[in-house]
Amino acid sequence: MLFYTFLKAIHLFLQRINQPNKLLKMKKIVVFCGSSLGFNPVYKDAAIELGNYFINNEIGLVYGGGKIGMMGMLSDTIVAKDGDVIGVIPKLLEKEEVIHSGVEEMIVCKNMSDRKVIMSKLADGYISLPGGFGTLDELFEVLTLGQLHVEQKPIGLLNVNGFFDAILLQLDKMVEEGYLKQTNRDILLVDSSVNELLHKMNNYKAPKITHVINKVVS
Repeated sequence: MLFYTFLKAIHLFLQRINQPNKLLKMKKIVVFCGSSLGFNPVYKDAAIELGNYFINNEIGLVYGGGKIGMMGMLSDTIVAKDGDVIGVIPKLLEKEEVIHSGVEEMIVCKNMSDRKVIMSKLADGYISLPGGFGTLDELFEVLTLGQLHVEQKPIGLLNVNGFFDAILLQLDKMVEEGYLKQTNRDILLVDSSVNELLHKMNNYKAPKITHVINKVVS
């Protein structure tokens, strides 16, 4: 009887390890991006390409609620094809020249901090497109949450035209100098192709949760 139980346990174990990895199905993705289009049209084209990918794969957009810059280009692409868009905008930015009137579901919140919390609750993953201070602030906050295991959602960086190359070098320097663990550096998924980036995100496996947050240098 004991031997039979042992064999059954081995059989179940083999079944488990031989099962194909289940892909993530992200229904909604938060996109961080700039309120400017930049000088190079390649950035605008990337926003349009990402918007079309969302439409073709039935992914909802959660974003900052603006109608200008990269935010506007991305949301316009999806709204024009009756896609799912949720805007989250703080009260101080609820101005006619900023807010996207074509987005039916617009959440107006108290401040920038509340915006991040609301976005987090709505999202299955995050993508950063080129942008400025606000984009980087949002990106690094979700990376920190991932590092602390507060969230385990895929975080993607669409490195259009090498826009983020210098930041990626800085992250590598942080690993080299002992301020960032390689496993935490690897939380950030990077690609210059929309299709390849989303492929990485769909196959993402979060780092194993530990009970103690280890220091970089032990």
